Parts: sequence; C-alpha cells; structure tokens
Amino acid sequence: MLGQARARTLSYARVLPANQWLGPYLAIVNPPLWEIGHVGWFHEYWCLRYRADGSVAPPMTEGVDVLYNSAIVPHAERWRLALPPPEATLAYLEKVQAAIFERLRREGPSEHMRYFVQLAVFHEDMHNEAFIYTLQTHGYESGEALTHVAPCVDEKLHGDAMIAGGRFMLGATPEVGFVFDNEKWAHEVEVKPFQMARTAVSNSQFAAFVRDGGYMRRELWCEAGWQWRKHAQADLPLYWKIETDQIFEKVNREWIALDPDAAVIHVNWYEAQAYCRWAERRLPSEMEWEFAASTAPGERTRKRRYPWGDAPPSTALANLFGGAGRTVSVHAHAAGDSAWDVRQMFGNTWEWTRDWFNPYPGFVCDPYKEYSEPWFGNHKVLRGGCYATSAGLLRNTWRNFYTPDRRDVLAGFRTCALD
Repeated sequence: MLGQARARTLSYARVLPANQWLGPYLAIVNPPLWEIGHVGWFHEYWCLRYRADGSVAPPMTEGVDVLYNSAIVPHAERWRLALPPPEATLAYLEKVQAAIFERLRREGPSEHMRYFVQLAVFHEDMHNEAFIYTLQTHGYESGEALTHVAPCVDEKLHGDAMIAGGRFMLGATPEVGFVFDNEKWAHEVEVKPFQMARTAVSNSQFAAFVRDGGYMRRELWCEAGWQWRKHAQADLPLYWKIETDQIFEKVNREWIALDPDAAVIHVNWYEAQAYCRWAERRLPSEMEWEFAASTAPGERTRKRRYPWGDAPPSTALANLFGGAGRTVSVHAHAAGDSAWDVRQMFGNTWEWTRDWFNPYPGFVCDPYKEYSEPWFGNHKVLRGGCYATSAGLLRNTWRNFYTPDRRDVLAGFRTCALD
C-alpha cells in the first residue's frame, strides 16, 4: 500500500516542469511543491513520531513542522515559505518511507502501526486525487499519471430503480477494519421507500438544463446558490464553452467536443440542486445513497462493502484510478451495478447528496483531529468516488465532503424522484 501510493505521487511529480512546482496562488488548491512535502511530513508524523501515549517525537529533519503541518500553516502562506527545492523534497519523501519500512521490518505490523500506516496511505491517496484536479485547475498537462483503459459500454439504462427502504444500520462497524472517525459508528435509521435514477446525470441531460436557461432562472436556485451564481458569473459548468451551438469541454489544456453520455463533472452542489428543481427531481439523502449501495432486497441485515458485493474493485466493475482516466458513459460498467440495479455508484464522479456533513451519534475524534470535526456543518456530503479515486480508499460507508460552492473538484450527481 505504501509503495503503490508513493508511486502515484511520484508519477505526478515527474510531469511537473520547474515553473509549475509552485504555480499561481489560488484559494482552492495547494502549491504542488508544498503538497508533496506535506505528504512526506504526514507519513513521518503519524508513522514514526506519534507514540501510543499521544506524545510526539522530534522530527527527523529540523524545521519540517513549520513548513508542512497544515494545522498551523495558513493556506496563503504556503506559497511564501522557504520550501526545499523539488529534488530535496523528493529526497525527504524517500528518507521517510525508508524509515517506515525499517520500522515495520523491525517491529512488525503492530496494531498501532497498522492503523497509522493506513491513515498515511489513505491521506496520500486523497492528495493524489487532489493533484488531478490541481492540474485541471491550472490547465497543466497530466502527463502519463493515469493509465487509460477503455470501459465496456453496456445497454443504455433509463428511469428509476424502485428501492423499498426499511430500517438499516448507517455507518461502519468495527469488524470492517480501518475507517475514518466520521464513519463511526453504525446506527439504526429508517429509510422510506424511494426512487433513485439508475445512472448519474449525463452531459447531455445537464446540457438540456443549460439550453433551457437554467443558469438564468432565479426560481430554480436557492438563495445561497443564486448569490454564488451571480458572484461567480456562472452560466455554464466550469470547463464548458459553446461555439456555434456545439458544446466543448476543457480537459487540462485541450478543448474537446463534449461526450453526451459521459457523466457531468465539475458541477457544485448549488448547480446540482438547481438542475434537480428544473427536472422536478431532488438529490438523494446520504442514508438513501448508502442504503441503495450497500443493501440488497431480502438482505437488509447484511451490508455489502461495495455496491456489487464484497469483491475488490476492478476496471470491469468501476471507473476508479487505473481505469479510463476521465469520466466515461453513465451506461458503462454494468458488472458493478448495485443489488437494486443502480449503476456506477462507485467511480466516474463523486455524487453530491442533499445532506450537510455532520457527525454520527456518539462521535469521538480519532488522533488526526483535523480530518473531520473542523468541517462539520459547513460542508456537503459526497459519496462513491470518481475516476481519480484510489480503489483501496473506498467502501460504501466512506464519506467525502466539500463546501457547496466547490466545482473544481471531481463531482457530479444523480437524482431521486420527488417524495
């Protein structure tokens, strides 16, 4: 796991020319030079320095805390720090990882190390996904960071799945292994019967909303969404343009014709909500999404780890990292359907839900206290992963979260019928 995550980090680092290691200041991304160093610091802090009694050993390299600790380094300062150059930053990552391997060889996979190595790996996986949308945001080339595999496009799906609902346990249970604190712990909820779209919203479906003046129709937007739209001067999804009635999408530095069947991506929660009002639909709740992904008719007491069951993800089942390298048709990957015949609940795009990100009953912070608690109440929950998400990171209980105005991230959505 350590080796795979690091190989992906290095694949992004190698495609960056010298003038892109810092990049221009933006409030929504980090400078790559800082972000790559932060990944190494996180590994060192939790896998080598953090002790079982909660104390912290001194760093291997003096001064790294004031450079890379995201809890104490303000975002805007990360461009102004005296950061080590790229070669020294990569050497720091190598030094830290070698020390972790040595500790694992010396001490074995203790419960302490199992937890914190996985924490560090999954944290690196999340930053690797962030590198993808950072490259897109800056219009940088993605290089050879992703392997492109053509998906199997199956017979097109339309309409809704009828999902019976019922009582089930929302959240993770201890026996599944590593989970983040915001997934803890499973608690019983009641889900009313509902109808969920079998596929995510496609580009052609969202284009119909655009062509019908959806961005200009005040009645479709909530108050906060309308204020965002006016401030952002948004009249199209972030990376779309229309020329002579044809829609093009920007992928890194290249403009390409919009694929009508691909899942719409780079839309924020406000845009998703406005589309739903236009279509006389709604976003699913978080518990509806998890119910549809993890239960099966007649098997409400047993939860699946993935929508298709318990088999590990593969390129046949989902468009995750190592797959197509971009969004594909919403009709692809039939083998990954949920038991309720809902397609692509994993991969392709993160899916906005209607819920604010809040703690489950009895929430207790894990040692990495900055992960969840600071963001409760002001972020929206997304589920399911996207084409750039590491397959090992996901399970049906995994909760992602962004503020509702973020459309630089790799997010789309699916809809439900009105109650």
